[in-house]
Amino acid sequence: MTLPETLPETVLDLGRAWLGGFQVDLTRYIVAAPLAWLLICVVLAPALKTWKIREDRPPALQHIVELLCSVRSIAIFSAVTLITVGLHKAGLLWGEAFRETPTLLWTAGSLVLTILAHDTWFYWVHRLMHRPRLFRAFHRRHHRSNNPTPFTAYSFDLGEAAVMAAFSPLFLMLVPVAWPAFGLFMIHQIARNVIGHSGYELFPARRDGRPLFDWMTTVTHHDLHHAQAGSNYGLYFTAWDRWMGTENPRYHAEFARVAARRRGAGAEVAALS
Repeated sequence: MTLPETLPETVLDLGRAWLGGFQVDLTRYIVAAPLAWLLICVVLAPALKTWKIREDRPPALQHIVELLCSVRSIAIFSAVTLITVGLHKAGLLWGEAFRETPTLLWTAGSLVLTILAHDTWFYWVHRLMHRPRLFRAFHRRHHRSNNPTPFTAYSFDLGEAAVMAAFSPLFLMLVPVAWPAFGLFMIHQIARNVIGHSGYELFPARRDGRPLFDWMTTVTHHDLHHAQAGSNYGLYFTAWDRWMGTENPRYHAEFARVAARRRGAGAEVAALS
């Protein structure tokens, strides 16, 4: 990720800067969400039918509404990106050497720090937005997708889009994240977000039916949040939900149910071959 050397000085320059950010964010979303939907939910759907968490499929209209709301969210993200440009121009993003010419160690380290920090930000603001007084204004749009799709990833109300985007300028003011690491983080967050809303349990399981990587949120973990709001607020990791006692008590049983179905289908195929 690179930032402009100068802050836009006119409305036209500001519009061009916003459009540039919008095009980058939209391209990232278009590559991730429709591609995941096409591969997982259409092309590979027959092969992955035992991997599907719920039997019913979201209606076509839901996909269209989610896509339009996601484009609106991306417009908000791009506007918030201009704050980062302003901070950079004002000299408020310290540690230029760490950002512009980072070592491989700092690139990897700042990537890990950013992912951990974003998971923490997401958990707490997400949980806060589930308070009754805030839910209606900030988070209702996202939960209208009770049975989510890959397009649900950015289907936010305007307020939620702004809150989610605010992480970047705030964290970048505190930590001199290497720009290549921040670019990788953006790819990671949209990939995990889209997969988490896909409706198909793509994460591997142990023989006892528990997730192989139980410290990571699986598709079932977030699907339960959409099916029954009030638990499973984490984005990438299960740690905050477990520390705070907000993990759905049915989570491991639901994951094991899908894992058993996948394993049974695999055994049938092996017996027939």
